[in-house]
Amino acid sequence: MRLSGKSTPFVWGARSASGLVILLVFCSLFGAITATGGPSVLSAAYIWIAATFFKNPSPTAFDVRPSAIPLAVLGVFVGAIVGNRFIQGMERLGLRWEELETGDKVTLFAGSFAGIVAAVPILQVFQNLAFDPIARIIITLGVTIGLVSLCIYALQSMADILPWNRGRGRNRRSGIKILDTNVIIDGRIYDVAKSGFLGGQLYVPQFVLEELQFIADSSDALRRARGRKGLETLKSMQAEFNVEVGTHDRFAPDASEEVDSRIVRVANALGADIVTNDYNLNQVATLQHLRVLSLNDLALALRTNVLPQETIKTKIIREGNQIGQGIGYLPDGTMIVVENGESFIGRETDVVVTQVIQTERGKMIFAEINTEDATAQLPRRSPIRRQ
Repeated sequence: MRLSGKSTPFVWGARSASGLVILLVFCSLFGAITATGGPSVLSAAYIWIAATFFKNPSPTAFDVRPSAIPLAVLGVFVGAIVGNRFIQGMERLGLRWEELETGDKVTLFAGSFAGIVAAVPILQVFQNLAFDPIARIIITLGVTIGLVSLCIYALQSMADILPWNRGRGRNRRSGIKILDTNVIIDGRIYDVAKSGFLGGQLYVPQFVLEELQFIADSSDALRRARGRKGLETLKSMQAEFNVEVGTHDRFAPDASEEVDSRIVRVANALGADIVTNDYNLNQVATLQHLRVLSLNDLALALRTNVLPQETIKTKIIREGNQIGQGIGYLPDGTMIVVENGESFIGRETDVVVTQVIQTERGKMIFAEINTEDATAQLPRRSPIRRQ
């Protein structure tokens, strides 16, 4: 489980034998360079210092020959640092390569090959001109890199018609689920993930975590409680699931941009799904052909499905807006408006569904008292005795 976007520092021999070999090569290379060239460089530096800052120095005063052993040790340490940085850079490059689709990889290979082929005749022209070796190397690298970049850009601009991109959807699906601030604060995401209905890699951008921390530090008591609830939910999820934080934020580097816009950018780059309860984010992401998973929509879909003329049992708990109406609720929270149900407040009774209306917030059920059950439940009056 990764809790931050920073890569773990390289530990000698802990990752792979190839990493250790690369590190040893850098240490040996830098150690050899400093051991062979270091004494001469230091001697030249001593002589320059003597000539610059001292008048008439003794010929032997600064004729110093430093030992190669300390310089070799210094070179080994410098090589270890440079090798460590090189390995981390290669790891980041490998991660980005793995995130590419097969079609994008083919585009890079084809563009590189076409650029190199196109550079050959141009470089042949420069071979016949009189250039010193350094200028020739610079020209060769510049022409080759420039043409390779141009060919890759040209192929990417024609991605829709390339044969290896046929059958590819407008947005790939990587299986990554991006959680926004709203859905983490809601808290139900933990139960949904625990039930196994939310598969794939869960991802929380670093800027979403920072927004949670900002809300948790708010001076308003309600906002502070909501922020702390979100942090506790995220902590519980990290303890049980593989939740990545901040590893893909490079796709939305602009900190001045709004959090919702940055979430959409990351989702577009990764082909990820967005898990949110935010209506505006849902609409913006849908317009950009992103898949949005809303817990509110899930809750509405799981509500009890009833049909007209169906008899259900409910407890009428209060009066309705109209005269004689009673209000009850199903176990999932769906409201039932019962005509002539006011006299049954506080009691559980059978009602017959007359109409089901779908609203933005869910279903609303209209019903009436089951006449047979109502007759049985009405209080009986004792008969009047005649004198």
